[in-house]
Amino acid sequence: MNTFKKLDQRGNSFFITSRRPFKPLFSFSKEIIKRVYDFATGMTFSREGEHRDHRSGGQHRRKNGEIFANAFQGKLTEFGLFKFLGDRGIQISSPDVAKWELGKWDAIDLLVLNKKVNIKSTKHFGNLLLLETKDWNSDALYLPNISKGTEAYDIFVLTRIDPSCEDILKGLRFLYSEVLNKADLDKLSQSIHGATWRFDIAGWLKREDLKDSIINGNILPQNSMLNGTVKMDAENYYVQAGDMLTGDELVKYFSK
Repeated sequence: MNTFKKLDQRGNSFFITSRRPFKPLFSFSKEIIKRVYDFATGMTFSREGEHRDHRSGGQHRRKNGEIFANAFQGKLTEFGLFKFLGDRGIQISSPDVAKWELGKWDAIDLLVLNKKVNIKSTKHFGNLLLLETKDWNSDALYLPNISKGTEAYDIFVLTRIDPSCEDILKGLRFLYSEVLNKADLDKLSQSIHGATWRFDIAGWLKREDLKDSIINGNILPQNSMLNGTVKMDAENYYVQAGDMLTGDELVKYFSK
C-alpha cells in the first residue's frame, strides 16, 4: 500500500495532493434510476422513512432537499458497485431499498463474498474518502454499530457519480426545501430521469490500511476550508483517491 499523503495545508485551507481522474465505467439503466428515485423520495418528501438531518459532530441541519440528494447519490453508488462486481461474476448482496424510520439503518452497505463493504460517494471531481471522527475510533471501527456487532467493515470503497444530484436540486431551487408539491415533484422527477447517470470507482482500501491513515493523523478539521472553498461541517478522517487501490485491483482482490 502506498504512503497516505497529507493534504497541503495553507492556514485554515487544505488542498488535494493525490488525485485520480474520473473515468466512468458505465451509465445506469432507467430502471435503476427509478428504484433509487423512489427510495430517495420515500425517505424525504413522501415521509415513508427518514434519515437524520446532521452529520456526527456536525453543525448543519439538513433540509429534505439536501437529504434527498445525499440519499439518491448514496443508494445509486451501491447499485453501481453491485453492477460493477456482479458483471464480473463476483457474488455480492443486493442494495437495500427499504425505507427505514429515524434511528434505524441497514447495518452494512453491501456484502461481497462475506466481506463487509462500506461505500462512500462523492461528486465526479471528488478525491477524498471522508469519515466523521465522531463515528470511527483508532481501530477503524464504526461506533454506531458496536451494539449490533457489525462495527468492523473489511473494505472501504470511494465511488463517484456524474452528474451531481445536489447540483440538479440547486438548479431547481429545491435543495433547501422541506416540502414539494406535486408540480415540483414532477419537475424533480423529470430532471432526475432525464439525466444520464455515470459511475466511477475513485479507489478502495482495507480496514487495516484505514487504520494506518488514522494513526498517521490524516484529519480534516471542522470549519476548515477544503480546496479553499468548501467549509467542513464536521471533523473527518481522510484518505486521498490517488493513494487508494483501483477498481481493477478490487476485482482481483475478490477473484482470488
